[in-house]
Amino acid sequence: MLDDLKATVCETNRALPGTGLVQLTWGNVSGIDRDRGIFAIKPSGVDYGELKPGHMVLVDLEGKVVEGELKPSSDTKTHLELYRAWPGVGGVCHTHSPAATALSQAGRELPAFGTTHADHFYGTVPVCRALRPEEVADDYERETGLAIVAHFADHQIDPLAVPAVLQHFHAPFTWGKHARSALDNSVALEMCARMALDAWAIAPSTPALPEHLLDKHFLRKHGPGAYYGQK
Repeated sequence: MLDDLKATVCETNRALPGTGLVQLTWGNVSGIDRDRGIFAIKPSGVDYGELKPGHMVLVDLEGKVVEGELKPSSDTKTHLELYRAWPGVGGVCHTHSPAATALSQAGRELPAFGTTHADHFYGTVPVCRALRPEEVADDYERETGLAIVAHFADHQIDPLAVPAVLQHFHAPFTWGKHARSALDNSVALEMCARMALDAWAIAPSTPALPEHLLDKHFLRKHGPGAYYGQK
């Protein structure tokens, strides 16, 4: 079932180590078939180099495993809540990349300091609150997803315009139109986090990117009149 999706998600997970975003098995990527309401995700704890398409686990939007012999990623319920809340999302990526995770641990949001950031994120990448003890005890991974979704709703942030979040004390999550774009957004987030840390070291009072430059760089790639790249 969904062989193409499993192959794509497998290939994307296998690409994670080469990006420098993960060590050991500290990350996972999923992708969804919206017509079927089923997503494919990496199995828990399996080394990236050993992954094959047949290892991918298929999960429906009720959280039920519909195909796969291995246990799905421990973060499956977080991915599930993002897919359920945001129909425009086609892929989700979670890593513990160093710079973005440093910001997550510090509880510090990532402002748009430059045009590199604006090419990918339409404004500040927010920090989502840490989970409360009862949430951790109840259903940690599901509550993580619910907290992320609630943060974007409460702060009126468009998840398709800012496809990333930093969860306090935890690590970043990103998403996109498909699995590969979710991974690309994780790469972009890590690079922007590194640049921000360097900017703060050089000038602690670094100002945010002016709005007209933020608009120009984001909208030329993602707006209705986007002209970046080839048709």
